[in-house]
Amino acid sequence: MINKDTIKTLVEEWLEKSDYFLVDIVMDGDRIAIEIDHADGVWIEDCAELSRFLQEKLGEELGDYELEVGSAGIGQPFKVEQQYQNHVGDEVEVLAADGKKLTGVLKSVEGRNFVLTVKEKQVPEGKKRPVMVEVDKNFSMDEVKSTKYVLNFK
Repeated sequence: MINKDTIKTLVEEWLEKSDYFLVDIVMDGDRIAIEIDHADGVWIEDCAELSRFLQEKLGEELGDYELEVGSAGIGQPFKVEQQYQNHVGDEVEVLAADGKKLTGVLKSVEGRNFVLTVKEKQVPEGKKRPVMVEVDKNFSMDEVKSTKYVLNFK
């Protein structure tokens, strides 16, 4: 019987020789889904190579399972710290713990904390009209509901 730890160990063995990183492993009944990612995107050839590697290592045991190896979807919420690191400088959408959505530029990542630069209307001292200013908001990955990359077609 194959378990998640066995799959994770084998995937990490394959990842040692590449710049890819593991995002998630989902075992659901007779299905094993593995998500990997890379700073420059994921190549289908590499997914196929990882799949063949797992088939070689697990042999007949894998016969009872449907194996899927793919990339973490570009519009999907981040699951691991490395995804945050890869998107520093990009526009992201954060769903805060209070349910509020904020869109801004991922300014920095330090451990499990990150800074999002957002534009807000504020009234400068001595002025009557609000102006848009950039404000840094600090978050913990553990306290937000989700963070995902914003696709721009501009």
